[in-house]
Amino acid sequence: MNHDLPLADELAAVSARMSGLLLSRETVATALHLVTSLAGEALPGTVGAGVSLLDEHGRRTTAAATDPLVEHLDGLQYELGEGPCLTAWEERHVVRVDDIAEDDRWPRWSAAAGDSVMRSALSAPLVAGGDALGAIKVYGREPGTFGERDEYLLTMFAAQSAILVANVRTFENATKLSEALADALRGRDMISIAKGIVMAREHVDEGTAFALLARNAREENRKVRDQAGSLLRSTVRRDR
Repeated sequence: MNHDLPLADELAAVSARMSGLLLSRETVATALHLVTSLAGEALPGTVGAGVSLLDEHGRRTTAAATDPLVEHLDGLQYELGEGPCLTAWEERHVVRVDDIAEDDRWPRWSAAAGDSVMRSALSAPLVAGGDALGAIKVYGREPGTFGERDEYLLTMFAAQSAILVANVRTFENATKLSEALADALRGRDMISIAKGIVMAREHVDEGTAFALLARNAREENRKVRDQAGSLLRSTVRRDR
């Protein structure tokens, strides 16, 4: 990316690339790796970038990173419960660290990270629809790598990144819901067919047929759907 572009043009270029990528994304992980790559390109002096989110167990984790050292510095924050990324996430505002070794806002993290080759950090929250999804951060090797312009740029970039992540999550959640619905419908169809078999064999009405299926399921400690499936499979074998 050309860092000589005016800020508005630079943001527009980032936005255009992300809009195109949104159409071809497959998973949240893929989207997050794209986010970190673009963040590294967008801010001069960046040598490492990452995104922090909650995992499926509700724990903070680095979901994507361009450098193992980013994961290490983030991991120290999660372990110690303090640090610029966590502050940006929790307080929903951009946090800049001009010199990690000299910053006293997070004494335990600064002490643990002070020997790192990374000396600067900039973090911004990922907020979409009122929800703080996580934070995006960049690191630099020199003190004072990032300034006010970078704060503004990362804030704008984080807003677009949050939308990307939220859209991917919505897409995947909808896919899971569709799969669950399709599975439920298949189960309902199996039960309906099984009821028909019981009605024909036992010469009973629909309600009684379902009651017989349910009773047999309870006796065998199974779900009605599983009982229906067994009945269908045994009927198919018998008719061959």
